[in-house]
Amino acid sequence: MDLVEILMVIARTIFTYFLILFVFRLMGKREIGELSILDLVVFVMLAEIAVFTIEQPDKSLVHAIVPMTVLLIIQRLSAFLSLKNQRFRDWFDGKPSIIVKGGKIDEEEMRKQRYNFNDLLTQLREKGVFSIKDVEYAILEPNGKLSVLEKDENSPDRSQGYSISLIADGLIQYDSLQRIKKNKSWLLNELKKKGYDSEKEISYCSMDETGDLYIDDKDQYS
Repeated sequence: MDLVEILMVIARTIFTYFLILFVFRLMGKREIGELSILDLVVFVMLAEIAVFTIEQPDKSLVHAIVPMTVLLIIQRLSAFLSLKNQRFRDWFDGKPSIIVKGGKIDEEEMRKQRYNFNDLLTQLREKGVFSIKDVEYAILEPNGKLSVLEKDENSPDRSQGYSISLIADGLIQYDSLQRIKKNKSWLLNELKKKGYDSEKEISYCSMDETGDLYIDDKDQYS
């Protein structure tokens, strides 16, 4: 690559940078965590166009300007329709999904959203909640964030301290049992005391620092 080609690549890179910056400003101010699926698609396509523009200096910049302009029009039009039409907004952005209601996990909704217990527990910890037992409502927003309403601090149902998962989706968490120096026989015996014959009957089970077990039954369709 000679000096002229290098300067050409530099110039196209600078031009593409400011062009994409201009497009983003026209798309409106949105936090990364609040991007809709359509926004993400536009961002990915803009990135691909930028790579094409920089790596193909022999191609006219029109090949970048035209598709970027089309994407901007699509994004602005979809944003306008989302403001005006509830059905369109629900179809493009999706609806909030209630994952936990009244302390009860909705496994069917989790399956629909391809949302697993690790996702749920991780996002709860990020909210400072360390036990599903303490959750009154947990709502998965269209942008993937989890909104959490905790039970009242004075509620007798709240856990005491940090809780550790013992069963998730009917599967025993053996690493957790090792951490509390217990085994499967102990766990099954504790479950029998509470009227359960098998861990398969349980959607989620945890134990807090006082040794109190929180058990969420599997839904009947599970």
